[in-house]
Amino acid sequence: MNRVWTFGSWLIAAVVAAPIVVVLLALVGQQSPTWSHLRETVLTGYVVNTAVLAVAVGGLSAVIGIACAWTVATRDFPGKRFLSWALVLPLATPAYVVAYVYTDLLEFAGPVQSALRAVTGWEAGDYAFPPIRSLGGAALMLSLVLYPYVYLLARTAFETQAASLVDAARVLGAGSTRAFYTIALPASRPVVAGGVALAMMETVADYGVVDYFGVSTFTTGILRTWFALGDRAGALQLAGWLFIVVAALIVAEQVARRGGHANPVAGTAAITPAPLKGLRAWLATAVCALPLLLGLVVPMVVLARYAVLTGDPLLGRGFGDFVTTTFGVAGTAAVVATALALVLAYSARLDPRPANRLALRTATLGYALPGAVLAVGVLAPLTVLDKSVARFLNSQFDLGVGLVLTGTAAALVYAYLARFLTVAYNACQGGLDKVHRRLDDAARTLGAGPRRVLREVHVPLMRGAVASAVLLVFIDVTKELPATLILRPFNFETLATRVYRLASDERLAEASTAALAIIALGLLPALVLGLSSTRLRGSRAAEQVDSGKMPG
Repeated sequence: MNRVWTFGSWLIAAVVAAPIVVVLLALVGQQSPTWSHLRETVLTGYVVNTAVLAVAVGGLSAVIGIACAWTVATRDFPGKRFLSWALVLPLATPAYVVAYVYTDLLEFAGPVQSALRAVTGWEAGDYAFPPIRSLGGAALMLSLVLYPYVYLLARTAFETQAASLVDAARVLGAGSTRAFYTIALPASRPVVAGGVALAMMETVADYGVVDYFGVSTFTTGILRTWFALGDRAGALQLAGWLFIVVAALIVAEQVARRGGHANPVAGTAAITPAPLKGLRAWLATAVCALPLLLGLVVPMVVLARYAVLTGDPLLGRGFGDFVTTTFGVAGTAAVVATALALVLAYSARLDPRPANRLALRTATLGYALPGAVLAVGVLAPLTVLDKSVARFLNSQFDLGVGLVLTGTAAALVYAYLARFLTVAYNACQGGLDKVHRRLDDAARTLGAGPRRVLREVHVPLMRGAVASAVLLVFIDVTKELPATLILRPFNFETLATRVYRLASDERLAEASTAALAIIALGLLPALVLGLSSTRLRGSRAAEQVDSGKMPG
């Protein structure tokens, strides 16, 4: 019976990996007619801009995330309890929405420069103002919403550093700054590298920000080659090169993780936060509040004002169709991804052999890849399947049918599954690990097979994990832009594409309604993530007190 579940894992892995295989084959296949032109004119620019942007976002996210994490973990200051979990919330804000808001605020005709000219009497050419629509501006916009990846992991690492190590450093005469650089940061480097890698991979996958700011990267090149040049093969080859960039990031992240220093007594005691007073206390509050203010509060306030004053002209008429469409594809993808993730997680529980682990790793590879890569790779297997079905129906039943899957919402759901199956799998795997294996043995003793054990024992006990998987995939699909733009059917609008289309036409006030809806949907899992991490820290402290190991 276990072989059936292993076969299911390999089947899921084969379906999910098909787009990736198509993209890789494009690298060694026949070159498209325009490929030589792309290689000679724009490929170098795509590589350089993508690499520079990823490194810049990784660096900025590391600075913001580590500074806030160290301050929250080791200092007591006004507002710490709120900020410790609220700093996660900018993850709910799509980067392209933040880019639209700050462009409107900071461009020449925006309120910031207009107020500056009014106060100083300056005119155009009398002052220099950094251009927001630039590679540096794109890096800043992306960093404002991606730093929580670093913050979450770094804060957890800092809070689990043994107090004895920090105290030992201080006994030897090291101050707080030196203890940070010589003890805390080296010990937490592996997990910090993981957070930075996540931020960089999200940067490589971004399309909305770089397109709006006019920064030529691989994702903008893929969509331009696809839509402007009409060259699907050229877009596929660009996707293959982007896959190489992402693979290099993954390898670099793994190398960085190996270079960390092990802490043999991590978790035995918590660092005692040092109380701050006066100006230093309020400075710490300001440092931690600034990323939250810029990454979430300012965009939401601006969008709320626009939504009240202007809003989407289709609100009350056609706007409901965008919401219905978004909920339809996101809900479908979330439910199917969670069901497949349950199969994968349970298969890993039943069959831990290396061959099955390879299938699991293959099936969960898609999240590391940009949506544009998977979207381009999805069309080839779907087209082959569509043509095979059409030939079969024509030969067996004399039925003339066109493309059943290609160009439909089914193609979108397929791309979403390949991209976000990992999110659902991680949630389900975490819930399944909490179910003791003795329950499996007891159910088997009573004659229950694996399927019945999963249905009647595991799923009821991991309802929270399953619900989290559905919710997380739903939110990720709601925000996904490049895959939706490439694969959506004609006249198919989601909230994300609605925001993109209106904001690209400089109609931010009208796009505000859909943008606020996306942020509101994304706030729920971000709140759960921030609050759950806070409760986890509280439970660890309680365990230390109960065991007689008082922090510090």
